[in-house]
Amino acid sequence: MFNYLVRRIFTSILVLFGVSVLVFSVIHLVPGDVTMAILGRQKVSPEKVAELREQLGLNDPLYVQYGRYLDKALHGDLGMSIRNKLPVAKSISEQMPGTIYLAFAALLVALSIGSVLGMLAALSHGTWLDTLVMALSVSGLSIPTFWMGLLLILLFSVRLGMFPSISNGSTPSELFLPALTLGLPEAAVVARMVRASMLDVLNREYITTARAKGVPRHLVILKHALRNALIPVVTFLGLQMAYLLGGATIVETMFARQGIGRLAVQSIYNRDYPVVQGVVLVTATIYVLINTLTDITYVFVNPKIRLK
Repeated sequence: MFNYLVRRIFTSILVLFGVSVLVFSVIHLVPGDVTMAILGRQKVSPEKVAELREQLGLNDPLYVQYGRYLDKALHGDLGMSIRNKLPVAKSISEQMPGTIYLAFAALLVALSIGSVLGMLAALSHGTWLDTLVMALSVSGLSIPTFWMGLLLILLFSVRLGMFPSISNGSTPSELFLPALTLGLPEAAVVARMVRASMLDVLNREYITTARAKGVPRHLVILKHALRNALIPVVTFLGLQMAYLLGGATIVETMFARQGIGRLAVQSIYNRDYPVVQGVVLVTATIYVLINTLTDITYVFVNPKIRLK
């Protein structure tokens, strides 16, 4: 187990190193000059531009610039924003809570709706209800997120007036539409996983034994079948949490909601390259950490698993 942990941590470090190289390289391949983005449209002499490039170290070779960037990043310094002159780390930390609230709310939507639909489909295997749930699951996966958001805004905000179309808080009413928009596609995946897992569990010997002992049907389903069927789903949701953090960009932009996704979009529009670098690097780090923790948890949650 110790050897596996060491290899997994080493692999994660290599992945993060590769991400940092990729982000740094892509930003420097983007057309345009960083100095012009800083100076804006003001007319300056070539000498002033050259002086600024020297101050920023842009005349150094790329590997020297990358080494300097990596050293600062390891110490928590992601640079300064070109637009507002604030530390990038501070900007990200201020926007991160909004994205975390949204991701957890979407995760709750996915687990609650997906579990119920998957259980109903499994218990009604081969019937019209099973077919309907699977059709809804395919539809949920097929509809683009932005189109789903527009439909929900039209229904719940414009037609019914129940929830605001602009969300910038963490109250249930403000989180409902963004969380539903982000969580419904994941709920479709959860429903299919719960259905398949439930069908497998319902045929196990311990379920047959519980029924033979006269245990009430609802207890067999809730206490024995559903609990065991949710094990792979919980593992899946642990991995999806990282995806939701990174996939909230469209939802945050659509609902004018503060978060790191919207921060990244605004920074791209403003050519605020340090912020774009910081957001991508932080998101990638979170994704790798959650994946690593999930893989490590396998060993402790299920002792039957032997990772080599």
